[in-house]
Amino acid sequence: MRSRAQEVVVETPGSQSSLHRANLERVVRAVRLAGSLTQAEIARTTGLSAATVSNIVRELKDGGTVEVTPTSAGGRRARAVSLSGDAGIVIGVDFGHTHLRVAVGNLAHQVLAEESEPLDVDASSTQGFDRAEQLVNRLIEATGVDRTKIAGVGLGVPGPIDLESGSLGSSAILPGWIGTKPAEELGGRLGVPVHVDNDANLGALGELVWGSGRGVRDLAYIKVASGVGAGLVISGKIYRGPGGTAGEIGHITLDESGPVCRCGNRGCLETFAAARYVLPLLQSSHGTDLTMEGVVRLARDGDPGCRRVIADVGRHIGSGVANLCNLLNPSRVVLGGDLAEAGELVLGPIRESVGRYAIPSAARQLSVLPGALGGRAEVLGALALALSEMGDSTLLDSTLHAATPAFT
Repeated sequence: MRSRAQEVVVETPGSQSSLHRANLERVVRAVRLAGSLTQAEIARTTGLSAATVSNIVRELKDGGTVEVTPTSAGGRRARAVSLSGDAGIVIGVDFGHTHLRVAVGNLAHQVLAEESEPLDVDASSTQGFDRAEQLVNRLIEATGVDRTKIAGVGLGVPGPIDLESGSLGSSAILPGWIGTKPAEELGGRLGVPVHVDNDANLGALGELVWGSGRGVRDLAYIKVASGVGAGLVISGKIYRGPGGTAGEIGHITLDESGPVCRCGNRGCLETFAAARYVLPLLQSSHGTDLTMEGVVRLARDGDPGCRRVIADVGRHIGSGVANLCNLLNPSRVVLGGDLAEAGELVLGPIRESVGRYAIPSAARQLSVLPGALGGRAEVLGALALALSEMGDSTLLDSTLHAATPAFT
């Protein structure tokens, strides 16, 4: 019979190997999600010691998995760590109601190519997937990337996704897509893993990683377009709810006797803020060809009617944001979509309503900002989704084969 001491000696190498692998995964995941971190930031993010992080970064660099470049942090010299530009490729696809946008990026969070084209997404899901496949293939060919290095695709659609079935959860939003499973459809065409989410969630993810949400862990991204939706980030992660419909702020009831919403209820926030309901208010004075982008432009130029409509929309959105504050107490709200270009013309009324209807302590802690990414928020969020969902096994296997690990 072996002694207990002998058993420990026999099992130690395996334990060291498992611990080393786990530490590698923690570092690679932290860098992959952030895009670039200093070694001190990696230590804070992962909870590993500075010495352990230094050894792991050196190993990953020797294996060609990460790149290390000089930088500064707090006025001091530091080293920024990012994944190697040729370690892999991710693709983002964003279906809007009137456009299709595709981006190709690498694991270092660098966008290699991006293109957008008009598309009536309500018309036909088959047409939409055909166009997406063609645009993805065109960008891959233009960038010259190796298709075998595609780690995954992030896909955004303007509607809620049922998390269990993977299908669109509301036929009222995209009637031409009834019964479709977007991730399955596009994945079958491209032959790579596809991860799908609604456009508001991806807008939140894009702003969290690249834009106005950087540095916070609790935020709401409000997108106002043909509908009104919110992407919710709680403790640094998108919150979807058990059925995938969290964030449907557009269907908060503001007036039980108000206009009938497409969801079947009356007086939803969407009926007071979404483009399809707002634009008819200006048709008699500004014509039928007016778009929300045009309303914002005219308002910024001083048009009194457009300024009034935008202010009213801002106050209504602020009522919905106040409800979010009372329930979730986010530290930041980011406004996206065309409406965000109105700046203080809409942000001021939003803050006014929040101050009036939200719990004072929640309102004091909240900052309301315009999105920094504009119309790119959703496609960049799709890239971030693909980055967050990909596994690290391929990256780590190449590293461990390229270098002999010094267990830490």
